[in-house]
Amino acid sequence: MRTNTGLWWLLSGFFLLMTVTYSVWSIVVNLINPWYIAIEWVGTVGLLFATLMSALIAFFIGRVHRAQGGELPEDILTADIDDGDPELGEFSPWSWWPITLAFSAALGMMGLAIGTWLFPIGLAVFLVAIVGWVYEYYRGYFAR
Repeated sequence: MRTNTGLWWLLSGFFLLMTVTYSVWSIVVNLINPWYIAIEWVGTVGLLFATLMSALIAFFIGRVHRAQGGELPEDILTADIDDGDPELGEFSPWSWWPITLAFSAALGMMGLAIGTWLFPIGLAVFLVAIVGWVYEYYRGYFAR
């Protein structure tokens, strides 16, 4: 993680350099105008936000690295694959409910874009899909 932190700080510095370069370049190209009119604000602000977001990610990764109290198994060269293999939970590869849930989200978005009459239908399909997904282990072949 230390390497990731360094890479994100490097990327943040690059974006800052590009922000300054872009701003100066746009001022130099339009010397007939005052600097606050000559500068191209959209690109400058976009690059500045890219600088701030990459610095935020670098800061967060650095704090997580400091708080975890050591290196992760992925960062140790002598670690085995099983050292970093956590339990992720139980997933149903045969379940159709996630597809139904995605269909309900698509119906809801189409209802917002096309016509409001479609949105309640998407909401109803969403309720059926979320209840079905939550309770899929309580009924049928895989009941417990």
